[in-house]
Amino acid sequence: MDRLQRIYKLHQAVSSRRHPISCQTLQDELECSRATVKRIIQEMRLYFNAPIEYDRQRNGYHYALSDGKTFELPGLWFSETELYALLATQQLLAHVQPGLLDTQLKPVKERIEQILATRHLGSEEISKRVHILRMTGRNVALECFQTVADALLQRNSLNISYHGRGNDETSQREISPQRLIHYRDNWYLDAYCHTRNALRSFAVERITAAKALPQRCRDVPEKQLDAHYASSYGIFAGKPKHTAVLHFTPKRARWVADEHWHPQQQSLMLADGSYELRIPYSDSRELVMDILKHGADVEVIAPERLRHEVLEHLRQAAEKYNDT
Repeated sequence: MDRLQRIYKLHQAVSSRRHPISCQTLQDELECSRATVKRIIQEMRLYFNAPIEYDRQRNGYHYALSDGKTFELPGLWFSETELYALLATQQLLAHVQPGLLDTQLKPVKERIEQILATRHLGSEEISKRVHILRMTGRNVALECFQTVADALLQRNSLNISYHGRGNDETSQREISPQRLIHYRDNWYLDAYCHTRNALRSFAVERITAAKALPQRCRDVPEKQLDAHYASSYGIFAGKPKHTAVLHFTPKRARWVADEHWHPQQQSLMLADGSYELRIPYSDSRELVMDILKHGADVEVIAPERLRHEVLEHLRQAAEKYNDT
């Protein structure tokens, strides 16, 4: 551990505690001698005007500051773990949305790599050892995505051309962007649609053109957004109208019991080892797809309408194999 690292770690140790920290504890955390700890404290006082004082009664060092004030080291200081975390975050962004913030983050990434190099650490291991697989992601036009993201963050309205898959039609909309959602490897834009006078969710890859408007967008309160978008199952918004009751076999329960399907889900391990999952939903389309992927290891107990819907999908699928 070099001198700068020890200065940083000593600052973190002192500032993160509510009570004075002993010299022995600092020695253990910095992996150095008592003399080194005292030399580092002296350097911090001399070069950074750090208000470190020794409290004899409580036998420890602390920052002597008035109520509400804090002391921070000048400049941008990161530990090796934090530097790696920043690089990993940059890589995650690159995989989630290729090109997103590449230009803005490039100088930061290069500077971080230089710092790691001076400490005889390498960043190549991250790209070699950490892989992010996008299995069902749909491609988004980078220029369109950046227009949407900029308007969202700058709180401007948007004019978009949107091609809906369901009706295979393109419509013109004026919208107030509220949130970008990365869901199941794809991007969605939650927005207030001035054309429909209601909240809507738009698949970003279906926005064929986007233009930022000069006027400020309409802000919808967070609680209202959560009630509309997050209360029901999956990407389909709306107040829940039903509760699905699903029973998974004991074998499948070992996986599903650890999965998070919905913030308001209720679960119960049954006496025979099977697993009961209760989920609120308004639109059954996505829920049905998730049920079907578990095949014979799940049964819809209620409501009856959902049970028949899943059964009909299974019948239609079975018919395709009748001649084989």
